[in-house]
Amino acid sequence: MAVSASSILKRLLQNINHKPQNLSSITKSILNHLNSGRFRQAVSVLFASPEPLPYSLYAHLFSLCSSKKDIVDARKLECHLLTFSPCPPVFLLNRAIEAYGECGCLDDARGLFDEMPERNGGSWNSMITAYARNGFHESALCLFSEMIREGIVPNVFSVVSVLGSCGILLEFGLSSQVHALAMKYGHSKNVILGTSLVDIYGKCGVMRNARRMFDEIETPTAVSWNVIVRRYLEIGDGKEAVLMFFKMIRGDVKPLSFTFSNALVACSTMSALKEGMQIHAVVTKINYEKDKVVSSSLIDVYVRCGHLESARAVFDQLVSKDLISWTAIMSGYAVSGRSREARELFNMMPERNLISWNAMLAGYTRLSHWDDALEFIFLMKRITKEIDHVTLVLILDVCAGLSDVELGKQVHGFIYRHGFSTNIFVSNALLNMYGKCGTLKSARVWFYQMSEGRDTVSWNALLTSYARHQRGEQAISLFSEMQWESIPSIYILGTLLTACGNIFALNHGKQIHGFMVRNFYELNTVIRGALVSMYSKCRFVLYAFVIFKEADSRDVALWNIMIFGLCHNGRGREVLELIGLMEEGVKPDHVTFHGILLACICEHEAELGRLYFNSMSDEYFLIPRMEHYECMIELYSRCGCMEELEKFVKSMPFEPTVAMLTRIFMHARSMVL
Repeated sequence: MAVSASSILKRLLQNINHKPQNLSSITKSILNHLNSGRFRQAVSVLFASPEPLPYSLYAHLFSLCSSKKDIVDARKLECHLLTFSPCPPVFLLNRAIEAYGECGCLDDARGLFDEMPERNGGSWNSMITAYARNGFHESALCLFSEMIREGIVPNVFSVVSVLGSCGILLEFGLSSQVHALAMKYGHSKNVILGTSLVDIYGKCGVMRNARRMFDEIETPTAVSWNVIVRRYLEIGDGKEAVLMFFKMIRGDVKPLSFTFSNALVACSTMSALKEGMQIHAVVTKINYEKDKVVSSSLIDVYVRCGHLESARAVFDQLVSKDLISWTAIMSGYAVSGRSREARELFNMMPERNLISWNAMLAGYTRLSHWDDALEFIFLMKRITKEIDHVTLVLILDVCAGLSDVELGKQVHGFIYRHGFSTNIFVSNALLNMYGKCGTLKSARVWFYQMSEGRDTVSWNALLTSYARHQRGEQAISLFSEMQWESIPSIYILGTLLTACGNIFALNHGKQIHGFMVRNFYELNTVIRGALVSMYSKCRFVLYAFVIFKEADSRDVALWNIMIFGLCHNGRGREVLELIGLMEEGVKPDHVTFHGILLACICEHEAELGRLYFNSMSDEYFLIPRMEHYECMIELYSRCGCMEELEKFVKSMPFEPTVAMLTRIFMHARSMVL
């Protein structure tokens, strides 16, 4: 049987020979020590007393132990109390349980709770709160259930504690039962309880219940408003989070700094610049600009909305710039593609943490500045020893960008030695690196080593790798295997359709198309483009055209795919007819004109090709590229328009390439022969 520390102290205390002292002088000495801030000395004076001190003094000392988290003196207090007062009042033992709970010593708390000859509601509440605050949520819920079975009426604080545990465990059903009990015992009007219910329903994703509960709170506090804004933000409803924030302002409730931050984050996710600026005005009005959390969120809003200068203005106005604000503005420049300014800010930072290093490295990788990124990695290795899964993912991206599989293998070894291989983000990045470097065997081996840790992203990375390296057959066979383990994403299906088109696998492409229809996948513009491309490459133009016409909206990319699909099948006349039907809001780009000129070549329409070529610069302000000049040379050559060809070549803004001259020569020779 385990013996608690307090029991040992109790036996030792009983064996001490005390020298009797006046109780009032001992009490006075303790109070003097407390008034002078000498808490430990005050507790030590207890042992000069062979009789119990006033209960109010014990209560005060237990409260101090709680606030100071002083477990040693809490045990001393309990021992002295139980030694010289065998039947102390229940409220004092409750204070002792609270002290043990605050100190994180739940064995002491539960031992005292179980040994109490008499318990009241406060005893149960103290023990439940102790469990909940120390992360023993299942124990808190079990004890609460036992409390209800014994007919003890819970107070608001124990109900709030239990609801907190329900929130951590996402126990929606149990939360509803606790809610019903709270109403039964008359606690429904309590604002703290109401806020807790809003919080738990929001955490469980049942925002309808959370909002209803919030609306029932007669006078929501700033904390209540913060909870509802936060929960809307967490479920991805940034619009409602911002609306609730402004409703709070209209209700003349001063927001917490975290409420400002949550509302600004919501604006960032929606790129809602106007609302962000309005919140900035409120921040200025109530003088919250100096708050570091708020200012960092303001910087992030302006960065996300493309107003980098406004973000810099907020940063420059800060009197005291901390690590968070420095990292926010530096990261803003990095993600906006201004890596030079980002690096200057990074170098100016008075201190840096791992987030700062990762943000700068992410800026380089976002712009595909692989050499700069690699140099930065070596600098990071020399200066800081910190590394996390984000750093490793970025380093693997650099290895993939440089196609440096040897460096990637070294990183793989580091990942294995330091236990990062179980992290799904790192594992997927490693899989992606092997795939992009063309080391498909290593990619396949690592994929199977991931075993049960694989997810949809893992499958997508492997399938994309096979498709990218013209291994369409393997990609399609993997798709059949994948369906036993994971539901394919729309992006995976798009990748497979591309693979089918590349290897002319019409039957497989039809099966994937049918799979999407049967499982009600949304055929967005990108997927329609993949289907049109696949059917066109497989010489099934009729199906391609049907899918093209069924699209609710057609962007220029989808038009281009259809145009090139028709060209690929030698149906230039249909391209020239189709181009006249382009929607008013869709403007042709360089790719569109390339397809049109190919159609003109197919149909030997030299004059029409000249008109389209001239319209590029005259009507659409597009500067012709190399491929357009090559098409015109091919068109004039095939049509035998040698005078027009000569004039065209002389008017070119650059000298004809060897390939162009060869093409002209070959066509001229064939005409002579």
